[in-house]
Amino acid sequence: MKKAEILKLLRESGDYLSGQELCGRFGVSRTAVWKIITSLKEEGYEIEAVQNKGYRLKASPDLLEEGEIVSRLGTSRMGKNLICLPSTGSTNVDAKKAAEEGAPEGTLVVTDCQKTGRGRRGRAWESPAGCNLYFTLLLRPSCRPGQASMLTLVMALAAAGAVRELGLDAGIKWPNDIVLSGKKVCGILTEMSAETDYIHYVVIGTGINVNQEKFPEEIEKTATSLKREKGEQIARAALLASIMAHFERAYETFCASWDLRTLLPAYQELLLNKDRPVRVLDPGGAFEGVARGINDSGELLVERPDGTLEAVYAGEVSVRGIYGYV
Repeated sequence: MKKAEILKLLRESGDYLSGQELCGRFGVSRTAVWKIITSLKEEGYEIEAVQNKGYRLKASPDLLEEGEIVSRLGTSRMGKNLICLPSTGSTNVDAKKAAEEGAPEGTLVVTDCQKTGRGRRGRAWESPAGCNLYFTLLLRPSCRPGQASMLTLVMALAAAGAVRELGLDAGIKWPNDIVLSGKKVCGILTEMSAETDYIHYVVIGTGINVNQEKFPEEIEKTATSLKREKGEQIARAALLASIMAHFERAYETFCASWDLRTLLPAYQELLLNKDRPVRVLDPGGAFEGVARGINDSGELLVERPDGTLEAVYAGEVSVRGIYGYV
């Protein structure tokens, strides 16, 4: 895709690139280069053209389209097979369809607007157009089905790491909510197709409130966005590329042992539950205690009032001081 390649080169250069250099690099004519530059300008890219110097990229629009994303990706596998959709029902549904059709590991489905997005336990996820980031990553791990749930925590670690690179103090509410100022900014939904001892595929859907400024009344007190917290517009494609880079590194680490032991220190450092009072709505019954971190399998360790330590595998966990729990 010549347009993405030229855009990537302009972005990485940070200076003027001559038309002749671009022609030679991609084996195209000056007219072809001029047409691509003109097309980029029409899409909103601010490109300066100076005689005897060439072209320089000054500013980029906040687009979630193939050329913009490809020009920013620096991964070897994650996102290399890219499916960009202006709008869709659910990126998880699209990724599962792609998986059934043989799409490779690392396939990334991205959309600007999700019409039937879902959170945990079937809850609706607000997905307005033009401001947030909605994507699903397809994986084909060779671990046991029972180990796949840990991938949710791997994605949470990657997303939190990318948000922190923006200068925001992001934390993780177990297992996979990214939190800023006590409010939710990101949710992750992992789904799997598997047999008793074999995984066909795993899809990890992620929704991040990036540039959204207003929220529905029912979540206004518990949700926020990166723009609200940072006070400035965030480039969504750049954030996505950063998440993919963080995830690729963390996923390689996870695949070396099929557990979280190596990633544990980084996750514990961001875990907002740690050493705080929590209320657990466990399938076996509700109880309160103090969270003491997670184990190698990603289970939350909760110390009950009698001192016993309970490993929580699934369930709703409320943390005092977050989302209004006091």
